[in-house]
Amino acid sequence: MTRLSAAILANAPAGVRVPDYDRSKVTPGIVHLGIGAFHRAHMAVYVDDLLKDSPAWGIVGASLRRPDTKEALAPQDGLYTVAIRDAAGTHPRIIGSILKVLDANTEREDLLALMASPQIRIVSLTVTEKGYCHDPATGELDQRHPDIVHDLANHAAPKSAPGMLVEALARRIAAGIAPFAVMSCDNLPSNGATVKRIVTKFAALRDAALGEWVAKVAFPGTMVDRIVPSTTDADRAMVAGLIGAEDAWPIMTEPFTQWVIEDHFPEGRPAFEKAGAQLVEDVEPFERMKLRMLNGSHSTMAYLGYLAGYEFISDVMGDPDFVKLIHGLMTEEAMPTLDMPGIDLGAYRDQLLDRFRNPALQHRTWQIAMDGSQKLPQRLLGTIRDRLKAGEPFERLGLGVAAWMRYVTGIDEKGETIDVRDPLAMRMMAIAADAGDDAEALYVGLAGLTEVFGTDLAENQAFGETVATHLDSLFEVGVKETVAEVVG
Repeated sequence: MTRLSAAILANAPAGVRVPDYDRSKVTPGIVHLGIGAFHRAHMAVYVDDLLKDSPAWGIVGASLRRPDTKEALAPQDGLYTVAIRDAAGTHPRIIGSILKVLDANTEREDLLALMASPQIRIVSLTVTEKGYCHDPATGELDQRHPDIVHDLANHAAPKSAPGMLVEALARRIAAGIAPFAVMSCDNLPSNGATVKRIVTKFAALRDAALGEWVAKVAFPGTMVDRIVPSTTDADRAMVAGLIGAEDAWPIMTEPFTQWVIEDHFPEGRPAFEKAGAQLVEDVEPFERMKLRMLNGSHSTMAYLGYLAGYEFISDVMGDPDFVKLIHGLMTEEAMPTLDMPGIDLGAYRDQLLDRFRNPALQHRTWQIAMDGSQKLPQRLLGTIRDRLKAGEPFERLGLGVAAWMRYVTGIDEKGETIDVRDPLAMRMMAIAADAGDDAEALYVGLAGLTEVFGTDLAENQAFGETVATHLDSLFEVGVKETVAEVVG
């Protein structure tokens, strides 16, 4: 079959949406670090909607760790398919906003030179929580991280996202070019302020004057939302049938998409609002709402659901006890911690539950379960801290934490091995091996990971009693009986 490329756009099958602009006239205005599936389902689609009227805002993407995205998209002229799935079917759209993908490992100097050029006015990121080389419990730069140690000793050849940002900004200073805005699109609490703190600290460690200059750079905060499952070979075959061409890496997603952006771009920006984004003065309340309601629920369903034998989130939502658990988690434990005047949190909750039920969106529990040590502080632990301060219970949230502890032992309820993908996986499984069948010992060992729980939660009696009790139940009677007991 013919490979997707610019040459076939004019003859795309009926029903396939293609770019409505002349790609030859599009020039780069944005560099995106971490060009994975989420960016291509989210920000790249918003930009694609705007290029007809604003062709100076094309995207050059960069893969920081692996060249797979470049290898998939380069033969396709940067084009790829977004397949939107719902109960009515699959609706394909070919996206053209990504002009080129660079492999940071082999094209690092080309990437830095582009970031330092005046045409680039925004550098955006989706590098996941672990890509910022920070301590998730404190939000501070981890100065002992191997990539940070390397980058401080090798300014011109950085490996980390903070190192690349600072080196490009330093080059702009030297050339008398105004700084680009740094826009994180990752699920971090206060992502703009957090990334500014991390990057400014790294710059100050390089040079005090550089740190003072970087402190003045714009780091607009964002809240992003769209569910993007992993692409399978069956998905590729299905997309090929729809578009009449082979696409090496199409993106599967849902109809819903949301983007809330702090409007702070000194060197200009695309008219994101014309593509449906919300431009606001303070994005933090929206971000907290999404982290605590959507992401907290997702992680809880991922760990419990995987252990219960459910492959997809829609499968989890087919179990009435799990539906009650997640409804209660959002309603009784997460929503009371949110101050959102004018926002109907109950309607938002119901919308989330409907999205979770989407049978066409095969979002694997295993995929969501990845990197839990980096995600728990934002998704569950912040809400628990607020519940503790208010003297209120957090049974469902505590069960989510206990399920994570059970999951990272690396052995499921049937005695089968779990493929735990996490930066702390080896440490956590060593703790589990030492604990053996002792749930209390497992809790004490994992709660001692201060980079996840800090010292406050590890030493909090109410937290310990709640989580340890649930963890013991998960071992003694299993996930389904434990969930039934909590909701019963």
